[in-house]
Amino acid sequence: MKIAVLPGDGIGPEIVAQAVKVLEKLKAEGAPIEMETAPIGGAGYDASGDPLPEATLRLAREADAVLLGAVGGPQYDTLDRPLRPERGLLRIRKELNLFANLRPALLYPELAGASSLKPEVVSGLDIMIVRELTGDVYFGQPRGIEVRNGERVGFNTMLYSESEVRRVAHVAFGIAMKRGRKLCSVEKANVLECSELWKEVMIEVAKDYPEVELSHMYVDNAAMQLIRAPKQFDTLVTGNIFGDILSDAASMLSGSIGMLPSASLDEHNKGMYEPIHGSAPDIAGKNLANPLATILSVAMMYRYTFADLATADRIENAVKKVIAQGLRTGDIWTEGTQKVSCTEMGDAVLKAL
Repeated sequence: MKIAVLPGDGIGPEIVAQAVKVLEKLKAEGAPIEMETAPIGGAGYDASGDPLPEATLRLAREADAVLLGAVGGPQYDTLDRPLRPERGLLRIRKELNLFANLRPALLYPELAGASSLKPEVVSGLDIMIVRELTGDVYFGQPRGIEVRNGERVGFNTMLYSESEVRRVAHVAFGIAMKRGRKLCSVEKANVLECSELWKEVMIEVAKDYPEVELSHMYVDNAAMQLIRAPKQFDTLVTGNIFGDILSDAASMLSGSIGMLPSASLDEHNKGMYEPIHGSAPDIAGKNLANPLATILSVAMMYRYTFADLATADRIENAVKKVIAQGLRTGDIWTEGTQKVSCTEMGDAVLKAL
């Protein structure tokens, strides 16, 4: 199992180091794991003047799975847009055809007090957001900034083809089949033709999954409902920009954005696995970051790419045990629990494993 390890920027190297310790333990037990590290994002630019160096892309293509930390930092904000760290992340998703992004929002019972909502609203929360990842306004052409009638105008194109919607729909329905058999498609079909097509294709694909109850919701209402009554949802499917926003909102329901892993899959379940949070440059290098989302991303790697459910369960259960023991990084700390560092949390998970 060849894994490309891309720590990236900010807290990326710190949290990835803890996840790599988990992989090294599994390797020591006999798992056929091979890991190779390469730069991406700002680290890629620093190394070779490119946020996605050719050698990094080649390694990612050759690997069975990719483990990513985070990209970005204020020192890169003045670079030309194609050279910024985030462009490397967008490019690797596109180059590897990672069109289906799975973002679970699961609340551990012990973290109900860390959520920004009342415990009775979020207790028992278990949502899966399926986000289309390689289309939409982030990739649509034309795009740019130009002068029109004497003033600057910025423009982007929201664009989806029928085939792009159809393939992510099949992924979402397949996941819904394994969960509560409820799928909510989120769009803005009342004002966007792009969303109108999205809704039509979802209804067509639903005919292949009669066991799944399909519903539709406008994105503004979905944002409100996630805060008002999040447990009404089981599986959601939506486009790239809506999914980016909604999944970050859902992360806070679970106590912290530092708790949520993600998987970005191609049609053969090759995946890139990463925490959904950013590079957090304000705490980088301070050993304060929460590594649990990255460790749980390794569990998702075993679940979806390596199809080893027993190991996936084992990693997730180790995280549950550590949470139950009362260990907390700063982002999930509450009165009466024990605050630990990034490395201490990683070591605790390793011990529980």
